[in-house]
Amino acid sequence: MSVSEIPSEAEALDAYSRVVVTVAETVGSSVANLRINRRTHAGSVPAGAGSGVVLTSDGFILTCAHVVAGPRRHGRATFTDGREIGFRIVGSDPLSDLAVLRADASDLEPARLGDADRLRVGQLVVAIGNPHGYAGSVTAGVVSALGRSLPARAGRAVRVIDNVIQTDASLNPGNSGGALADSRGSVVGVNTAVAGVGLGLAVPINEHTRKVIGQLMTDGRVRRAWLGVVGGVRPLPPAVRAEFGDRTCVEVVEVVPGSPASAAGLRPEDLLVAVDGEPVTGVEELQRLLGRELIGRPVVLSVVREGRRLELEVVLRELDPSP
Repeated sequence: MSVSEIPSEAEALDAYSRVVVTVAETVGSSVANLRINRRTHAGSVPAGAGSGVVLTSDGFILTCAHVVAGPRRHGRATFTDGREIGFRIVGSDPLSDLAVLRADASDLEPARLGDADRLRVGQLVVAIGNPHGYAGSVTAGVVSALGRSLPARAGRAVRVIDNVIQTDASLNPGNSGGALADSRGSVVGVNTAVAGVGLGLAVPINEHTRKVIGQLMTDGRVRRAWLGVVGGVRPLPPAVRAEFGDRTCVEVVEVVPGSPASAAGLRPEDLLVAVDGEPVTGVEELQRLLGRELIGRPVVLSVVREGRRLELEVVLRELDPSP
């Protein structure tokens, strides 16, 4: 590119501004300011605030589970056109930090959902939400990193939200549940946490989270199979790479007493390499494989123990996230 072809600073700024303005205008009307209330014997009292993203014109709204956490929650959603609409909680999943609400409306403007798996580090993203109650606030930045992990807990159950998006778009309390959109105006993430100045995190919108959202909309909860192990990622030892390839697996660190893993004979230091023939390369992959379709049916675990391959049959139970 010659010097004459290099855009001036003003032209570059105009191009950047046009993208942010277009995304804000495209997505802004689909982002709600949520005010959460709690029912008590004395009536309804304020219990928090956050943001939400409209999924369907007939009132389904996506937000973060921690925004609406707690018993007897309900609230009102306010939109940029001035409408204020009551909502109820349809379903909440703390282990993905996603929740679905249902507003009493039939003509909302749904956001277009994108695919976070196509994001690249350095890509422009725009965050829209309601920090500190300031409705319709817009900030912009870039994807700082991909593939981050965020621990999530529900009662005794602990899981890792994988492929979390890290962005330097400014986020503050109240942004949680709001939209993280790409330059095309597609929502690629749900803002979930402020990890520091210039460090925000968002739950990705991808094939996995779309399934979570669908289950919350239809069933009000997410069903997961439970194995009952605590493990960590490690490389496969050289002795078995000829059979399984040069990759990682999950080393069993602890087996929960009375769990399906215990009944199947899994032991600490076992290397879990596959579930029903599907490779297990890490804890996140194992979590994805333990879907509701495996609950109650026999599953074959491929395990390496002291250099030998074993096939163990296990019947998985449903994960109970209650305290």
